[in-house]
Amino acid sequence: MDTNVSSLSSTSILTQLPLNTTAFINSTATSFSAIDGCDNLIEAVLFDLAVQCINIIVGIPANLLVIAILIHNRKEPSTSDIFLGCLAFMDAYFGAMTPLSFLNLYLWQLKEVLSAIKFAYGVKDTSGPLFLSCICLDRFVAVLFPIAFGQLKHFKYRLGLSVLVLCLTFAYSAAKMVGGLPNFEKLFTGEVLATFTWMVVCNACILWALKKSTGVGKDAMHPMKKKAFKMVLSILCIIVFNYLPLVALFPFEDYYSPHVFRCYVQPAGFAFLNVSSTIQPLVYLSRLEKVPFLSESCIKKITSCFNPEKNQNPQEQNQPA
Repeated sequence: MDTNVSSLSSTSILTQLPLNTTAFINSTATSFSAIDGCDNLIEAVLFDLAVQCINIIVGIPANLLVIAILIHNRKEPSTSDIFLGCLAFMDAYFGAMTPLSFLNLYLWQLKEVLSAIKFAYGVKDTSGPLFLSCICLDRFVAVLFPIAFGQLKHFKYRLGLSVLVLCLTFAYSAAKMVGGLPNFEKLFTGEVLATFTWMVVCNACILWALKKSTGVGKDAMHPMKKKAFKMVLSILCIIVFNYLPLVALFPFEDYYSPHVFRCYVQPAGFAFLNVSSTIQPLVYLSRLEKVPFLSESCIKKITSCFNPEKNQNPQEQNQPA
């Protein structure tokens, strides 16, 4: 079985150690173990496993609902819908591979399934940061360069950018599946650092421009600008929550012992990235005024923890800002 894969080239502890180890494993090993080598440092491993279960139970249905809503609203799409749709599809695909990881971990132990799982981890590594960067770029141009945005509003530009991102994603995933490339793990570290920096700077500039355009503060914003402000702020919170742990911890791998990094730092950091497959669609759904296919009471229960303002008294919500 191909087990010589570096620590930063996978996003799940489910195949640890065959996928996420910084050291080489004896090629004569014949069985998997989700906690092999981490029996005394199991807390972070269990944390990541719990996140994977959340993605199965909540993330997959939420992403499928996002895709259905985007298809339902295809006659009046927003400019970022194609990026949101691709991101939701990739997250649903990644979540769907998790049960296969469990089955292959404890039952099948097939090299072909392991290769498919590694490919899915590569998709998660790349598609999330890149498509979020595309959404940030779209909002950045719309707010700071409205004239240029009007000239580049045609669907073909976003379709071309999406195709480019998909090509990069599949190329990275294929290389990850094959394995054996020197310094391959540095691609993931560099990608996360670059996309995190871009998304934070981009969203910070958007928030600054929206606040500055009013001259007196957020409460005096035009309703459309206030809506855009809240959307960008929610995206920024997602970026910080899901990617900051990786950015803060992974570049300092050499400061940890290999065992601590593999059993504590690595699974904990990837868990924050993995849970984005659930958080991203839920935040998108929470921003919608009305969600097709679901009742109002169901929507309130789902989005209450993400958007408390929707639980306020309707009379308070209708009061002018």
